Amino acid sequence: MTLLLIGCLLFGGGHLFSILLPGLRDSLRNRLGEKPWKGLYSIVSLLGLVLMVVGYSQTRSGPATADVLYEPWDGMRHATMLLTLLAFILVGASHGKGYLKLWLHNPMSLGIALWSGGHLLVNGQRSDVWLFGTFLVVSLADILLSELRGKRPDYVPRLRSDVIAVAVGMVLYAVFLLGFHPYVLNIPVAG
Repeated sequence: MTLLLIGCLLFGGGHLFSILLPGLRDSLRNRLGEKPWKGLYSIVSLLGLVLMVVGYSQTRSGPATADVLYEPWDGMRHATMLLTLLAFILVGASHGKGYLKLWLHNPMSLGIALWSGGHLLVNGQRSDVWLFGTFLVVSLADILLSELRGKRPDYVPRLRSDVIAVAVGMVLYAVFLLGFHPYVLNIPVAG
């Protein structure tokens, strides 16, 4: 659990620092330079993510499995699957110049919020709450502060970008549902 917590603090803390304190972030970036700042930020984020994954995998067996904070809600598995599908589509929409991105302003963080929130509906172990809760808090903070600061995309939208986002999102969803989840994570969700 220790590695998971350190990973959550590094990954979540680094992102929250950047989201909550943009003036301090920009000052530090100016002092270090653009490339060193991006390198440092990337290393801290990647290290945090790796520690989260390793720490989380260590909690999937042994005594940590009994550390349950709440029982998952009955019948939420299908809701989680739908939220995850929408999340993959929104993450896909964040990379193009479509109507979805223009309307939603921040589809990447919205997608991560749907994915992590959906997983919290069906996972009640302490490690699940730390892992998915970190992503949920960071994504909600980004959405809220981006809206408050008036951060909006500005471009002429193309329907083609939305069609690609939906197609890519559905393909990635299928890969994760039928491949990654059952064979890499050893947690089957389909069927």
